[in-house]
Amino acid sequence: MKNNPVVPYILILAFGIGLIFFMSLMGAENKKEIAAEKEGGGEKTEATDDSALVQSCISCHGADLTGAMGPNLHGKDEARIVDVLTNGIPGTPMTPGMKNEAEAKAIAKYISTLK
Repeated sequence: MKNNPVVPYILILAFGIGLIFFMSLMGAENKKEIAAEKEGGGEKTEATDDSALVQSCISCHGADLTGAMGPNLHGKDEARIVDVLTNGIPGTPMTPGMKNEAEAKAIAKYISTLK
C-alpha cells in the first residue's frame, strides 16, 4: 500500500496553526507591556533627570557638550546659559523661547557642574 502524499501537508498545516495559536497567546499575555512601550511608557525618565534635560543640546553641542557645531558648554556661567536658552542668540539656531525659565535654570545648573 502506498503512503498518502497529503499527510505531510496536513501535518505542516496543523503545526502552523498550532504555532500561530501559541504566538497569539504569548502576545495576549504581553499586550499591556507592548502597549506601554508604544505609548512611551517603557522606561520613564523624569524631566528633572540631568540627561533628559540636555537631550536637545546634544545635537549641536556634542554628546558630552564639549562642542560640535555649537561651542563647548563646559564652564559656562549659569546666568549666560539661562539668558541664551530663553532669549536666544540672533543669527544662530539658538532662537528665543527654546526653553521656559524653569527648564533653562535646571539645564544651566547641570551644565555649570560639568568640568
